[in-house]
Formats: sequence, structure tokens, C-alpha cells
Amino acid sequence: MHLPTLLVVLLGCSALAAPFVQQQPLTGPSRHAGPRGKPFTPGHRDPYDGKIDAVGEKLQPLPYRNGDGASMLGPRNRARERQNPDLVRPPSTDHGNMPNMRWSFADSHIRIEEGGWTRQTTIRELPTSKELAGVNMRLDEGVIRELHWHIQAEWAYILEGRVRITALDLEGGSFVDDLEKGELWYFPAGHPHSLQGLSPNGTEFLLIFDDGNFSEDSTFLLTDWLAHTPKDVIAENFRVAPEVFEAIPESEKYIFQGSSPGSIDEEIPKGKGYKRSNLQFAHKMLAQEPINATGGQVRITDSTNFPISKTVAAAHLDIQPGAMREMHWHPNADEWSFFIRGRARVTIFAAEGNARTFDYMAGDVGIVPRNMGHFIENLSDDEPVEVLEIFRAGQFQDFSLFQWLGETPRRMVKDHLFATSPKAGEKFTKAIEDAEKDVIKSQTDFDEDKQEL
Repeated sequence: MHLPTLLVVLLGCSALAAPFVQQQPLTGPSRHAGPRGKPFTPGHRDPYDGKIDAVGEKLQPLPYRNGDGASMLGPRNRARERQNPDLVRPPSTDHGNMPNMRWSFADSHIRIEEGGWTRQTTIRELPTSKELAGVNMRLDEGVIRELHWHIQAEWAYILEGRVRITALDLEGGSFVDDLEKGELWYFPAGHPHSLQGLSPNGTEFLLIFDDGNFSEDSTFLLTDWLAHTPKDVIAENFRVAPEVFEAIPESEKYIFQGSSPGSIDEEIPKGKGYKRSNLQFAHKMLAQEPINATGGQVRITDSTNFPISKTVAAAHLDIQPGAMREMHWHPNADEWSFFIRGRARVTIFAAEGNARTFDYMAGDVGIVPRNMGHFIENLSDDEPVEVLEIFRAGQFQDFSLFQWLGETPRRMVKDHLFATSPKAGEKFTKAIEDAEKDVIKSQTDFDEDKQEL
């Protein structure tokens, strides 16, 4: 059999083996691209490295780019390839040896407990996750994450359901609140607290700790402490006979089915020593008035509007179909991103000619080290991207490339970028004339620009 015929047979068999086809054409023209043909084929041409939504368009990526590359003949993980098309066929602008900046919670070990589970993404799973660690936790209705505290501060975002939180401040003040989807809590390092899932389906949330080396297994637990303290000492501490403590657990409970909670007013202790905390440990992030951009909405929560959260700042982004989080960088902290919905492309620029592109979808974690330029582009033309940008910092800070160039003298900008094309330079400087930051930019049709140039 001749080699071209063999390749056709191999490609055809491969397409039959999976629900995604290798050479299916795009359903519509891309706003980014010139002549395209069929993506992921030898004849495909795209000098502008436009996005391709391999999952949404049911395409199987192959390493062909502008006439270069070859097919894949060896073992393959096709599902992973579809989730990461820019690793299979990177943009021509990618270069260098940047470390991995992507991890999926789907690859994290799950610890299963009575009525719940937990899984984590730390520096052990993702070595570039140096400043923050994340834990994804589920508590069913009535299930308790037992009374505990951490060496690190704890920040949390509720993904689904409802949860009751309790905490104690340094003045002996008690805090109890019921929270729901889109709301936050923050417990400073060492502050004791507990969590319990509420009806009807409990809760699931993302926990963030301000140290990439954090381990959920290193928590200081009430039951674990008492199980490793002589009962005579416990009795002396609480002024109760040692026999009373024969019933306490012999080891940690961690996550367990508890009794159904009453209302907060019913459950608050009635003793004379009880007092309410003057601190606010919770915040309604999604209830904030958003920053409205041309391509979506942004809500920023940091110590300026959630004062207790001194070591973690965050932004919640809704990036509309086809839109992108503008090119920017963060000067004060690494970005730890958690993707809640949709599919996105991110290229990270690391200086010294190094750049690498990663693709993300729901449940993925992304890292961008501080000061490295990047964007977040929605790969889909019909589904939003919802993502949290989280930082080990008291305040959210970023620099906009658009705003920077818009506030720089026009001559300087044109000398840098358009010394050989005055006409293009005039068009560009006119585009940045307004100089206003547009955090999420809407999808744009560039046909008019092509005609004029």
C-alpha cells in the first residue's frame, strides 16, 4: 500500500474510533483568521493563530500548522487532546521551556468521607502553584466539616448549595452565618471554625489557602487533638470527671454526618459568656455591583470591600461568548485561576522570548506568575466563561496593555511598533485614543480594517 493511501486509511479509522472527526470544517468563519481550510490538516493555513474550539466544534486536534507537522501514529489520549488543542498544535508565537501552568481537579485524588469528599490542588499536584493552594469540598445535607483551624488563612467561594459557617475571633466573639452560591468566607490563620451543609442538597465550595504547600490532611482537628490528650488532662481543663470523656471519638472525624441544624437564633449559645463577633467573616460577592465591560462583567473582592480578607484578593469574571479578558499583568501576586464554566485559551508571556498557550475548561486550575503578560480568551461563540482570578494579596492589582499604550505619547508608540507602516500606526493610535481600561473586550469584526489596509 502506498504511503498516502495508508495515511488516509489510518486517519479514517481514527475518526471512526471516536465521536470527534479529524477534518470537519468550521461551522462559521473565525474573526481572527485568514484562509483556513479544514483545521488540523496539512492544508490548513492561519497566519494569525486564531482560536479553535476543538470540543465545541467536535474536532480532533493534530499537530499540523501552516504546512508543517505530521499525523500521530502512536498511542493517544484523544479526550485530553480535544481539551488542550493548543498543546497539540501550539500557536506559532509559543516558544521556550515554560513549566506547566494547568491542572484539572479531575486529576486530583479524592478523599471520600461519610456524606462528603474533598480533593486538593497544591504545589505537589501543580509545581507552579507556589503562592496558593486550592481544595474542592462537598458536604451533603447536615454533613459537618468538623471544628478545626489551620496554619494558613482560609478563603472560600461557594459553588453550589448552602452552608452554615461558625468562627471565633481573638476577642472571644462568635460568628455564625448561613451562606449560599456566590458568597465568600475568610478565616484568618489560626482562627477556629466549622462548616455544615444545609438543606436540601448540602453544598460544594472552593477553598483557597495562602500557601502553595498547604495540605488538607494537616488541619488541626478538635477530635484529633482530644484523642491524643490524656483524659485526665481533658477532665482537668473542662472541670468534668474523666469518665465523661470515655465516649469521645478515638480518632479524627474530619467530615461526618451531623444532626439537622435549627435556625441560627435557636443554636446560638445562651450562656452569660456568649458575645457576637464584631468581625464580618462572610461576604456576598455575586451581590456586588459589577464592573460592566464591553464583553462581560467583573466583580472584585479584596480588603477594600471585605476588610478581614487581608491575604487573599479575587475577581469573578463573566466572559461572554467570543470575548476576551484583555491583555494585562499583575504586579503584586501570582494569579491562581479556577474555571467554573466554559472553555478558554490563555497565552502566558514570560519575557526572554518565552511564551506558552494553555487551554482550560470547567474544573481546571491555571497559574500565571506575577508580572507575566496574559489574556483569557473565550473559545466558544455560544457559551460564557466563568472564572475566578485569585491572588495572595490584600488588594487586586493589574495593568492593562491597552491603557498603558493609550496613556503613552503617540510618537513613542508608533516608533516602537509601526516604524515601517505609518498608515497602520495611525489606525492603531486612533484605536487606543480613549485609553480607558476595558477589562473584558467584546468580540469584534475586523473585515473593515482588512479592506482599509
